[in-house]
Parts: sequence; C-alpha cells; structure tokens
Amino acid sequence: MKILERGAEAVLYLDKFEDEQCLIKERISKGYRIKQLDEKLRKERTSAEVSLLDKARRANVKVPRVFEKDKFKIYLEYLNGNKLKDVLNSMKGFQLSFVCRKIGENISKLHSAGIVHGDLTTSNMIVQGNEVYFIDFSLGNNSKKIEDQAVDLFLLYEALKSTHFSVLEEAWKNVLDGYKNFSGSKEVLKRFEEIGKRRRYKTE
Repeated sequence: MKILERGAEAVLYLDKFEDEQCLIKERISKGYRIKQLDEKLRKERTSAEVSLLDKARRANVKVPRVFEKDKFKIYLEYLNGNKLKDVLNSMKGFQLSFVCRKIGENISKLHSAGIVHGDLTTSNMIVQGNEVYFIDFSLGNNSKKIEDQAVDLFLLYEALKSTHFSVLEEAWKNVLDGYKNFSGSKEVLKRFEEIGKRRRYKTE
C-alpha cells in the first residue's frame, strides 16, 4: 500500500482490487467532530461522490471507474496519466486545442446531465492518451441551476488564469468551443460574464 496524497478530507493510496491496481480514496476521521456525526458525514459524502461518478460515467464523461464502495472508501480505477496542471503549460498548437476542447465537451456533458463538479481545476483532470479524465467529485452536486453551472466554469477560468496564464487565451477559447455542445450554454455563459463583473466590482 503506497500513499499518494494526504488531503484535509481524504487519503489516496495505491492498492490492488481483484489483482488490478486501483486507487483507494478513504475519507479520514475528524477528531473534533462527535463520532456519530463524523461517521454519518463521511459515509454520506462517500456515497454522494460514488453516485456522481456513476452518473457522470452514464453521461459519457471520462471519469475513473468505481470498482467498489466501502463505508468510507472508494475503490477506483487507477489512471496512469499526468495531472493536467503539470503538462498544460508545455502544450502547443493542435495538442493544446484538442485537450481543451475535450475539457469543454466533458463539462457540457456534466451540465447536460445536471451535474456540477464543484472544483474544476487542472489538478482534478488527468490526461491519459487522447482523453481527459475528470477526478475528485467530492465538492460536486446535482444541479441544473444556471448560477451553479456558471460558477463551475468560472472556477475553471480562474484556475487557468492563475496557473496557466501563458496559454489562457487559446485554452479558454477551445474550452468554450467544446462547451457549446451544451444546449444551455448561452444562458450559462451570460451568467458567467455577470459573475466576472460582480467579482471585479467587489475588488474595486
């Protein structure tokens, strides 16, 4: 068992599931919470994340397969690829446009299915071959609200702006090209612009 990452809410480690390498995400106990409440929250959040992953997969979004769920653990397909955060800045030309269009297409499928990811950053995307996989739906929820979908996009734009500014213009153009497959994209993008204006107004 090899620990890959230790976060505030969960530990990720490599293990085996029926002789296949898998990633286990285990929600950790919070000592400051009452035990019964802690277990209830961890169990509910684990179940909710599995449900979103299954729903996203049915919507043809590229996400890791769920092999099994325990009370506080999710046994996931291990994606042997690169975090997009680590490779996006070095992409150019066709590769950059192709990958970013894939991102937009995946988001359009999520929103069409009524799923909001909740943490759309390049740290939560894995590039494997010609595909871009979305991971970590722990902050996600079921929503068809235009505001929620627009916030989803705004989080991604801010992540690109802060970490990938050198490719921002080309990357965002292609994300939007892919996202426009979503029938409600016009309304969402209009709200996206409004969110940007609200944020700028607050900082002025």
